[in-house]
Amino acid sequence: MTTPPEQDRPAASYRTVELAVAVLIFIFGAIVLADSWRLGARWSDDGPQAGYFPFYMGLAICVASVWVFYGAWRQRQAGSEAFVLRGQVRQIMTLLGPAIVYVIAIEFIGIYVASAIFLAYFMGRHGGHRWWVTTAVALGLPAVLFAMFEVWFRTPLPKGPLEALFGIH
Repeated sequence: MTTPPEQDRPAASYRTVELAVAVLIFIFGAIVLADSWRLGARWSDDGPQAGYFPFYMGLAICVASVWVFYGAWRQRQAGSEAFVLRGQVRQIMTLLGPAIVYVIAIEFIGIYVASAIFLAYFMGRHGGHRWWVTTAVALGLPAVLFAMFEVWFRTPLPKGPLEALFGIH
């Protein structure tokens, strides 16, 4: 029996993903519970306190996540098929990695410059568009968005040092 190529090997099984998501959702529910308790999760003389209903929603989320975790834990064989293959994870990361860098870059260089770089990268690297189409879209779309948000809607978006250089605040 031959082993499959690296890219065709499973990165995670359905069971593993279900267990991990159940834990993450439980943590979310626990945060809701704790904050609701901080706000007040009891019934007072004038009705429910601010955290009363969110507390019970958080409790329901925690109970449901425990139920999902238990169900996934019991089904060792049923959930053993691959949820995602290693090659697929690599493909996802080629898109997710630059998207994360884009979101972080907005803080330092502003949304318009970050968007131009992001668009140029994706259109050139993954889209295979001609350089002049890539350049036109990468510079034109942020300019249109600037006009729409900053000028027409008067809604300021994060700007960076380039906009400051041109006196745009």
